Amino acid sequence: MAAPPPISLFGQLPNISSIELSPDGTRWAAVMGNDRQAQIQVRSLADNKLLSLTQADKSKVRDVMWGGNDHVIATISTTTAVPGLEGNKREWFLLLDLDLTKGKDWRPLLTGLEDTMNVAAGTPRVVMRESQPVLVVPGIHFESSLGVISLIEVRLGKSGGRVVNKGLPDTTDYIIGLDGKAIAREDYVSRTGEWRLMQRTGDSFRKIYSEMAPIDRPSISSFGRDEQTLVLTSHKGGYWQDYEVKLADGSVGEPTDDYAGSVVTDRRTRLVIGTMETKLDKVEYSFFNPKEQALWRGLAKAFPGEQIRLESWSDDRQTILIEVQGEKNGVALFRVDRAKGQVEFLADRYAGLGPEQLSPVTTLTYKAADGLDIPAYLTLPRDKPAKGLPLIVLAHGGPEARDYPGFDWWAQALASRGYAVLQPQFRGSIGFGAGHRQAGYGQWGRKMQTDLSDGVRDLVAKGMVDKGRVCIVGASYGGYAAMAGPTLDPGVYRCASAVAGVSDLRRMLNWEANETGGTRNSVVRYWQRYMGAKSNNDPAVDAWSPARLAAKVTVPMQLIHGKDDTVVPIEQSRIMRDAMKDEGKTVEWLELPGEDHWLSRPATRIAMLEAQVAFLERHNPPN
Repeated sequence: MAAPPPISLFGQLPNISSIELSPDGTRWAAVMGNDRQAQIQVRSLADNKLLSLTQADKSKVRDVMWGGNDHVIATISTTTAVPGLEGNKREWFLLLDLDLTKGKDWRPLLTGLEDTMNVAAGTPRVVMRESQPVLVVPGIHFESSLGVISLIEVRLGKSGGRVVNKGLPDTTDYIIGLDGKAIAREDYVSRTGEWRLMQRTGDSFRKIYSEMAPIDRPSISSFGRDEQTLVLTSHKGGYWQDYEVKLADGSVGEPTDDYAGSVVTDRRTRLVIGTMETKLDKVEYSFFNPKEQALWRGLAKAFPGEQIRLESWSDDRQTILIEVQGEKNGVALFRVDRAKGQVEFLADRYAGLGPEQLSPVTTLTYKAADGLDIPAYLTLPRDKPAKGLPLIVLAHGGPEARDYPGFDWWAQALASRGYAVLQPQFRGSIGFGAGHRQAGYGQWGRKMQTDLSDGVRDLVAKGMVDKGRVCIVGASYGGYAAMAGPTLDPGVYRCASAVAGVSDLRRMLNWEANETGGTRNSVVRYWQRYMGAKSNNDPAVDAWSPARLAAKVTVPMQLIHGKDDTVVPIEQSRIMRDAMKDEGKTVEWLELPGEDHWLSRPATRIAMLEAQVAFLERHNPPN
């Protein structure tokens, strides 16, 4: 049996993460990574010639986009606290512009504007005005020392910029027309939960639609099929649905199946041209244009049995970049030339991880103790029979989130060491119907937790897994689930490794209130809904807080946390560590300097994997 790939190959940043074609389809720009740092590359599509290369140094590069055919805009982020603003450290997003006609220097955008922060507070848009690219983006402008989200405009290649629409304290976003001007605005009154759609009329905005949404905030995702309608994603019917809302009067139509799932938009017009729906086992695209639907059916035939995802396309939609995942191609990017009818390999998504290094992924559904169907992903180690295997339960974050079909770097890393890896989509997960999601309300640490161990019992009953060789890992809510395994659901796991997990629910609720300006806001209400807390100081949640149950732990536990985490503070893991030590329990501690909640830096991601695998191999040997 061949030796497994180095664990660093799984922890490195993707060889290509964000990638986008130029509007004319002749070049591509991408965020590229390795085991040290990210970089930004611009290449010619025809011959792959390198046109520009920028090392990101310590910056976290999030994505790239084109501003016309000659400008590349990069979004980078940094974790810092800003004196005078609410809360402690935050992740702030900055924009840089590369003018390919002038050279290699990246120019910071949004600088030099009076009373305005040099950060983006929303999605940047680029429009062409008088044949020149203009960037329009929500930013933070200060009025009487109060920072509000306002609309900022910058001409690419020119110095300076200006605030074109000043927001109000409740403003959250803008809807930008094709001319780059705001046609509407979103406001959200967090204390009451009222969301408002405000239409621009001259120099002012008027309310045309509103709804009460104390937790599940609506949003405008795009234009509809024309510029007179918008796609409203709303929970007003008790679950997420898409509606068309008319800009003229704010009237909202019936939910439409046409918009089931995520909308696919034309990059130039930003009109809806189709939908994407992620099912348990595959991603499906549906396009309104029969020719484009036929194209997608043809691609599916060209890559039978593999996952195909749309990455980018040119403005004329004749040149397309797709991602293909499967046993034949691993995780790879391909170029589609519609005019020539050709599909050509472009690059591997993960350097050094070809199909021969990856483990097979299957899907399954099992019954929870109360009869609820729990979908799951199962990654099996290569070249091992699915019988009596050691198992790692990998719980996702959120909890209102999900795992996705195909490649998962963490699951693949663990499977490469000889473990079966189970990823249950426990109640509360999204993407499996409203009933499944709502079944998680108030079940944090309760049925959401036993859904995980019910999956273990299912695999044991099938003979696939050794009952005595099971551990649990996860990050964020999954980190909580890893801590809760030995404390709330004992006897199932022989070890637990928690990354960036919540350990004390009352402390977490009060931290969120401090960060978000009080208890009357959607963030705090969201956490209360899943935790089953009546208030931030509800003592009932102590009963499912692992830090308060450390005395029950009988197995080794590992705690890993990024020092710069702005989503779950590192204090949460430190509390658990100290509680374990006070009770004389076995606990291993790893603090990741300079790391955020998402393990964005390759060196610390690799450090996490190496430490976790070593811990698992000591306490749950795979052989």
